[in-house]
Amino acid sequence: MKQQKNIWVAAGDGDLERVRELIEHQGDSPNARDPFTYTPMHAAASYGQRHVLQYLIGCGGDVNIADGDGDTPLYTVEDIETAQFLLDHGALLNHTNHEGISAIEHLSEEFPQVAAYLEALLPPVSADTSPLPTSDHVTTSIPPSQHTQNAASELLTNNLMEQIQHLDGSSMSEEQLRQIVTATVFETFTRGQEMQQEHETREVDENSDKRTRLE
Repeated sequence: MKQQKNIWVAAGDGDLERVRELIEHQGDSPNARDPFTYTPMHAAASYGQRHVLQYLIGCGGDVNIADGDGDTPLYTVEDIETAQFLLDHGALLNHTNHEGISAIEHLSEEFPQVAAYLEALLPPVSADTSPLPTSDHVTTSIPPSQHTQNAASELLTNNLMEQIQHLDGSSMSEEQLRQIVTATVFETFTRGQEMQQEHETREVDENSDKRTRLE
């Protein structure tokens, strides 16, 4: 006799009928933890089963439930659509696990496109209005110049245009086009960070030279 799926396997497989049976007729919880503290919410999020997530949330599933490591379902996603779904239903982007690691940091190595998408949603860091130290050994963060911002924007435009030209005359699905655009945005985002660092380094070096000449 074939063994029936438990709720964690059913949720990961996208087997909504089995999940419904277990919750409505056998009393399983959408937040139940297996021996490894994994929940059906984590399982469904990991495999991008958004229809199962929708049902689990309707039955009391917690989008911010943490496993034994402090990881929420957002830590398990492998695609942008599922990440967006969780955020739309209240997932916390600023949550950190027991090691102080955020979902963005957790996903950055294996799923960099998802991490870049999440990072782009972070609110801008407000400027520090406290008095600046007078020590010559302390440097402050310098905002990017208009030139740097324009260069980053031009780089993104050129990259997208190059990708679109390659697609001219070919039949590409919406999903394939989405993947290309996402990859291009992530690549440009990374380059923009490098340009920002280069800009700050030049500004610090110039200020250092000025102080040396004055002395």
